[in-house]
Amino acid sequence: MTTLAPPSAPFQEDDARHRAAPPSAGGFAARAGRLFTGAPQDPRWARPALWAILVLATALYAWNLSSITGNTFYDAAVYSGTRSWKAFFFGALDAGSFITVDKPPFALWVMGLSARAFGYGTWQLLLPMAALGTGSVALLYRLVKRDFGAVAATVSALALALTPITVAITRDTNPDPVLVFLMLLGAAALLKAVRTGRPMPLVWSGVAIGFAFNTKMMQAYVVLPAFFLVYLWAANASLGRRIRNLAAGTVALIASSAWWMVVVDLIPASSRPYIGGSTDNTVWDLVIGYNGFGRIFGASSSVGSQGNGASFGGEAALYRMFNEIMGGQISWLIPFVVIALAAGLVLRGRAPRTDARRAALMLWGGWFVLHYLTFALAEGTFHPYYVTAMAPGIAALAGAGGVMLHDAHRNGGATKWSWVLPAAVAASAVWAVVLLQRASGSGALYTAAEVVAGAAGAASVIGLLVGRFTGRQRLTGVAALAAVVALLAGPAAYSASAATSGTNGTNPTAGPSTGGAGGMGSGGQRPSGGSGDVPGTGRAPSGSVGSAEPGTTGSGSAQSGTAGGPTGGGTGGGGGTQVSSAMITYLRKNQEGATWLVAVATDQTASSIILESGEPVISMGGWSGSDDAMTLSGLKALVKAGKLHYIVVGDSGQGSSNSEIRTWVEANGTAVSDYSGLYRLDASDVG
Repeated sequence: MTTLAPPSAPFQEDDARHRAAPPSAGGFAARAGRLFTGAPQDPRWARPALWAILVLATALYAWNLSSITGNTFYDAAVYSGTRSWKAFFFGALDAGSFITVDKPPFALWVMGLSARAFGYGTWQLLLPMAALGTGSVALLYRLVKRDFGAVAATVSALALALTPITVAITRDTNPDPVLVFLMLLGAAALLKAVRTGRPMPLVWSGVAIGFAFNTKMMQAYVVLPAFFLVYLWAANASLGRRIRNLAAGTVALIASSAWWMVVVDLIPASSRPYIGGSTDNTVWDLVIGYNGFGRIFGASSSVGSQGNGASFGGEAALYRMFNEIMGGQISWLIPFVVIALAAGLVLRGRAPRTDARRAALMLWGGWFVLHYLTFALAEGTFHPYYVTAMAPGIAALAGAGGVMLHDAHRNGGATKWSWVLPAAVAASAVWAVVLLQRASGSGALYTAAEVVAGAAGAASVIGLLVGRFTGRQRLTGVAALAAVVALLAGPAAYSASAATSGTNGTNPTAGPSTGGAGGMGSGGQRPSGGSGDVPGTGRAPSGSVGSAEPGTTGSGSAQSGTAGGPTGGGTGGGGGTQVSSAMITYLRKNQEGATWLVAVATDQTASSIILESGEPVISMGGWSGSDDAMTLSGLKALVKAGKLHYIVVGDSGQGSSNSEIRTWVEANGTAVSDYSGLYRLDASDVG
């Protein structure tokens, strides 16, 4: 078997290069200049190409930000955090800090600090998301370039920038762009630890993943098996030292992951918000239940059934990433990278244990495979935008693996390597045409992409084979460029669609609707418009009360408890009670100093009212209406203290205490005749 010779003594080569051109050489002006021109040893085209990709990424992520509809659930929590530092710290949905959102608050802090600095509005919340999205592209470029060179890094950065679901979710207020950036920081520190054998980079890797945990809990840990394996196998240190360093990194990981959870759970329940999504009002239950095993198995003793996510991403199965819902979001390059990963590991098979290229392939391959299996087989709540976390692994393998295949194709002595790169390109090009066929009739953009992908793919395969067997290296190079065009034409079309269309803040997707999801899960089903209006002005942002957000009953009203719980949309919570803009106006006029404007069944209804009224609103049942955040004794205490005067009751959606609460409210409260389901309660009503 013919293999490519591994680089000899990679760490010594690195040291020699830095000795020849130290960072301080030439002073500050020279260092600043290299920011734009690149290192002296880089190709002249490399840094301009990087800047072009970063400009493209920024344009895709930040185009017309003020028109975007974010996720009103998180928008309301960020707004509440600008009104109260207590709500900010806990990640409370309302400024009165009655209940938290069902995620840890780090992403809310990022958006909240922007809103505190620049004022609350759509672009202020989305600006840090766009910046982190572009930062992820730049960071991936640097990571791939170090081990595989400028060509591989450029392809990887472009592939990540053009991943359709990444474009869609970066134009949203869900926490995933923060998660991806922190995971990439963890990968950067890990690879440095592998190269140097020193413990501190591994400690910083653990800290980065810990902050990612405080962004989206257990999803941040998906990459950890790959991190541990790569370091234990490939680090430039003795086995004993590797084990000690891993122990130090693990301590840092645990500390940076657990500090917020420990602090919150140590605070008496009476002095903090209810932990939304939990069954026992603890963050620990949220970690292992709703945001942990419940996501993977669909049910657990602590979280109850979550369904299998078919409403959003299709049935759990190995094929899930290729179905009509998910295919156009993430799967374009998967056939190529599977072949490239396998071939790359074979090519590095005889390299030394500390070989940097093999370590990087193991990292990115593990990143991709672990995410793929987790998302494909998860039987709990599954949204398409979750898979943006898989995109860096796919993009890195596309660039690194592609360059390795190209080198083997051009230089390998064995004939079999001449077929691997053309086969990989053909597999993904054919799949791209299949995906674009699914979008047939959705517009000229997708038709043009289909033609380009098919023609460039065919030209690339033919050019690679002819160039290889005739010895025409220039033809091989042109064919490689055609391969890049073929493989990225489809993602580019979907990404352009995501960047120029409105977004569904609850379940953002890119590209046209393929009709496979239904409800909020279908691609392209997004309310248009949006606004950056300040809450409390009476001008409702798109997606709040007064707009036809999926799960509402149409313009002018929001159904209490609808707008979709975690297992689907449209039927949860308030028994059909309508919370209209007129009702909100009435409630504001008659609030009479109460802390909370009204108590409603679910987070979705509460968040919409918060954004329209600018006032705290109680969500009694959390996201799905099943949380036991409100008890009858708790309701009586709030009413007696004058902190709450109004409650909307319905048939369901206020946790297990709903029946008891409804019976007591109907027996003791005063019905507001103009608004069905709305009751007034005063201290005198509490026996």
